[in-house]
Amino acid sequence: MSSTVASGNGQDSRIGLSSYAFFWQLSDRVSAPLSLHEALAQTAALGVDLFQICDYAPLESMTDAELASVRATADALGISLELGTKGIRPDHLRKFLRIAGILGAPLLRTMFNVPGHTPDADEAVAIFTGVLPEFEAAGVKIAVETYEQVPTARVLEVIARVDSLYLGICSDPANTVAALESPREVIDAVAPYVLNMHIKDFAFSRKEGWVGFTYAGAPLGEGLLDYAYMARKLQPKERNINQIIEHWLPWQASEEETIRLEKQWTQQSLDFLRSN
Repeated sequence: MSSTVASGNGQDSRIGLSSYAFFWQLSDRVSAPLSLHEALAQTAALGVDLFQICDYAPLESMTDAELASVRATADALGISLELGTKGIRPDHLRKFLRIAGILGAPLLRTMFNVPGHTPDADEAVAIFTGVLPEFEAAGVKIAVETYEQVPTARVLEVIARVDSLYLGICSDPANTVAALESPREVIDAVAPYVLNMHIKDFAFSRKEGWVGFTYAGAPLGEGLLDYAYMARKLQPKERNINQIIEHWLPWQASEEETIRLEKQWTQQSLDFLRSN
């Protein structure tokens, strides 16, 4: 980016919760799944004023009235909304731009690949060049997440070629480990382009019998994420980049234990970020 170093949304850096922080509580795996309205209420009860609705499938089938109801609940609770989806087909991006308008969300996180569409760099550049004027007119930025299916270098190539303040990175170094990309190297590479940060810790543990490893989430501050290094490089507070809490929490022995631990991890993440 020649003169377009990415930064946040023109407001103070904030700590937010993702729907991924309520992954099991929102899922059909539990006996009484939370509604989006209930997740927003829990978010407000934790003293958080930002919620990213990310990869939440029911959102796409909601009517305008249902979306407006979510917005009304968030407004009543003093919560700002962000959005997250997967895929960059133009019609899909425009659909989520419309949803963002109803919800008042200034940021859409996405990923390049979905089943049936794995664009190369040239196609991605063409797509973003075509749709970004509409996003800019609406005041909505697109943040492409770092993850294992697409090399970080390719994502950065696309962003640099498009060269727009409305296209940047959603940083999540945990994802790229599966592609054998070093978290620190990814952090270094994406630093100038970051619009949004997903915050989750991660760790390897030996499988039973020491036959291989499991790569899964860890409570923030107890795993392999070098948060101090990441914060020093990305400077979320100085650059007004929101930090969105997620979890990779495996299902536990029971529904009750899973929900208890999910809530515990969320509180630990909030305590950690608020003290750093």
